[in-house]
Amino acid sequence: MTPITPLEHLNAERFDTPLILKKLTSSSRYLAELKGVAASIPNQGILINTLGLQEAKDSSEIENIVTTHDELFRDDADPDGFANPAAKEVMRYRQAKPKCLYRAI
Repeated sequence: MTPITPLEHLNAERFDTPLILKKLTSSSRYLAELKGVAASIPNQGILINTLGLQEAKDSSEIENIVTTHDELFRDDADPDGFANPAAKEVMRYRQAKPKCLYRAI
C-alpha cells in the first residue's frame, strides 16, 4: 500500500498543466453557478438535511429496514404525525449517527 503524501509536501508544478488549469476554470464556473442557485433557496439547510436522511435510508436497507423517501420526508416535516415503523427507525438512525461519530473522535 502506498503511503499518502501530505499536500504541503507535493510538488506544485506537477499540477500546473494546461488540462488541469482548464478543468479548474470550468469547475470554478460551475461552483459559482451552484452558489447562485443555492442562494435562491429560502432554507438552504433543507439540502444538507436531505443528505443525512438519504444516507440513513440507504444504511438502514442493509438491515432490511425499507421505506420510501416520501415517507421519510413526511415524517421529518411532521414528527408527531403517523409514520410507518421503518420510517421511524430510519429517522432514529439519522438522529443517533452524529452522536456516535462525536464519541469516536
